[in-house]
Amino acid sequence: MQHLSLPTWLLGVWDRLRSSFWFLPSTMAAGATGLSFALVWLDTALASDASDRLGWLYGFGPEGARAVLSAVAGSMITVAGLTFSMTMLTLQLASSQFGPRLLRSFMSDRGNQLVLGTFTSTFLYCLLVLRTVRGTEESSFVPHISVTFGVALAALSLAVLIYFIHHVASSIRIETVLADLSRETQAVIDRLFPAQMGHEPKLRDASPPAGLIRALETDSHGLFMPGSGYVQRLDDAAVMRIAAEHDLVISIDAPPGRFVTAQQPVLRAAPRARASQEVLDRLREAFVVGSDRTPIQDLNFTLRRFVEIAQRALSPGINDPTTALYCIDRLAQALSLLAQRDMPAPVRADENGRQRVLTPPVSLQDFACPALAAIARYGMNDAEVVHRLLATMETLGATAGPEAREALRRLASAVEAESRTTLKPFDLGILAEKDGSTTFL
Repeated sequence: MQHLSLPTWLLGVWDRLRSSFWFLPSTMAAGATGLSFALVWLDTALASDASDRLGWLYGFGPEGARAVLSAVAGSMITVAGLTFSMTMLTLQLASSQFGPRLLRSFMSDRGNQLVLGTFTSTFLYCLLVLRTVRGTEESSFVPHISVTFGVALAALSLAVLIYFIHHVASSIRIETVLADLSRETQAVIDRLFPAQMGHEPKLRDASPPAGLIRALETDSHGLFMPGSGYVQRLDDAAVMRIAAEHDLVISIDAPPGRFVTAQQPVLRAAPRARASQEVLDRLREAFVVGSDRTPIQDLNFTLRRFVEIAQRALSPGINDPTTALYCIDRLAQALSLLAQRDMPAPVRADENGRQRVLTPPVSLQDFACPALAAIARYGMNDAEVVHRLLATMETLGATAGPEAREALRRLASAVEAESRTTLKPFDLGILAEKDGSTTFL
C-alpha cells in the first residue's frame, strides 16, 4: 500500500528539481544531444545532394561548415559564461537587498533557466555536429541540414540574449518581486483554504472531546522522522485514509513549516496497539522533510517574505520606507483574501463522521497579527508606515470574525499608543489628520 504516499514523495522531488538551477538546462542539453543525432541521421539519409534539392540550406563545404559550427559553439559558451556571471550577480544582489529567502524564487525563475539552457544546448549541439563533418581525400560529408539548424539556433540564442538582458533588469525591481510574491501567496491561499482534511464536524468551533485528548496523551504512539529539518509537505488525504483503515485517531504535531528533530514526533496515533510499525512507516511516507522551508503548504513562510523585505527596507542601513509601504500593501492584499476564506476546524472526521485527525487550530489573527507586528517593530519612527499599518488593520477588521477583529483591535491600539512616544510632534499631527475618519479604534 505504499502507493498511497508515493505522490507525496514524488511531489517533494519535483519541487526540489523545479527550484534547482540545473534541471531545465540539463533537460534541454539532453534534448539538443538527441536532436543532433537525429538531424545528422537525416542528412545521411538524404545523401550529399540535399543542399541542391533544398535551396534554403547552407551550401558550405567541409571547411566552411567547420568554421560556422566552431564560431557558433565558441560564442555560445562565452555568452553562457557571461549569463552565468550575471545570474550570480543578480542572486547576490537579491540576497543582500531582499533577503536570502528570496533566492528560491530567483532560482525557480523559468526565464533564467531557459536562457542558460538555450546557450548550453546550442553549444553542445554544434559541438556534436562538428565531429561528423569530414573533408578528406577518401571521403567527404557535410551535414547541411544540421549546419543550417545550428545557424538557426544561433539566431534564436541572440534573441534569447536580448530577452535575458531585459528580464534581469526587470526581475530585480521591487515592484516585480512583490508582484511575483503576491501571485505565489494567492496560489498558496487558494490551495490551502478552504481545503480540508476529511470532513469537518457540523460545529466549526467544536473542540476535541476530552476522551480523545486523553487517549492521545496516554495511549498513543509517536512518529519520528529519521533526521532533522522542516516539514515541507504533508499528504493529509493519506493520513486520513490510513486513520480510517486502521481505526486510529491521529494528532498532527508538526504541520508544514514546523522544524522537527529526530527526537520530536511529527504526529501521534492512538490507540498504541493498532499503530504498528507498518502503519507508522506508511504515515512517515506522508511527510516530506527538508533542510529549508517551502511555500507549497506553508503560508506563514510566504507571508514572512513580505515582512522580511519590509524590515530590511526600514533598517538604518537601507532606509527605504517606500519599499516597506509596498510590502504592507501586498501583505494587506494577501490577508484580505485570507479573511474571506473559512478556516478549517482543528477536528477532522472521515466519511462516516468519526473524528479521526486533530490538527493545530489556525485563524486569521495567527497569520495577520505576527506579520503586522513584526513590521511595526521596525517602523515605529515613520508616520507613513504607522498609518498604513493602522489602515490595514482597520480594513481587515471590517471583514474578519469577532475573535480576529478583537485581536487586530488590540494590536492597533498598542501600535497607536507606541507611536505617540516614538513619532515626531509634526508626524503626530499628520497621523491624527489621516486617522481622523477611521472607525476601527
